[in-house]
Amino acid sequence: MEQTSSAVGLVVIVALYVTIGAMSAAGSIYISKSIFSAKAEQIFFGLFLIPIAGFYLAFTAYFGGNDAWRIEATAVAVFAVFGLVGVRVSSALIVGYLLHGLWDAVHEFNAHAGGSLLGPRQTTSVPLAYGFFCATYDFLMAAYFYTRRDHWHAAWTRLRTDDETRLSDDLA
Repeated sequence: MEQTSSAVGLVVIVALYVTIGAMSAAGSIYISKSIFSAKAEQIFFGLFLIPIAGFYLAFTAYFGGNDAWRIEATAVAVFAVFGLVGVRVSSALIVGYLLHGLWDAVHEFNAHAGGSLLGPRQTTSVPLAYGFFCATYDFLMAAYFYTRRDHWHAAWTRLRTDDETRLSDDLA
């Protein structure tokens, strides 16, 4: 009975975290489209990838995962590069969020499967079902970024064209 109760509890917690992840993505999309231009929106979400990846360093410190520092710091650095490049290149932003969602899934697998995809204690512990929330958010945001890529490209192209027009007017 105890094991069944724990399994039911986990399923409920996962369902809640997935729902909250989806609601968080919807809220992020609504708010970002309301307050940012297309270019500013891309910049925001590119820079936002850095602190959400940084959560894993906080978890490493909190849960005392001394063996996990190297791989977690490397992952944060990789996501920071994707975020910085994603400020200007939408495909890097899409790939960065997809990879971060997979990184979340790896942590969740390690927490519940009793093993590790990357070797024992190589990744940090995470709060219960955190990976489900974060992976849901990341995958939905990557899908949204895919729908916005043409708008973002147009915003950057329009900016470049406007700058070139001003430059040619200044030279004339």
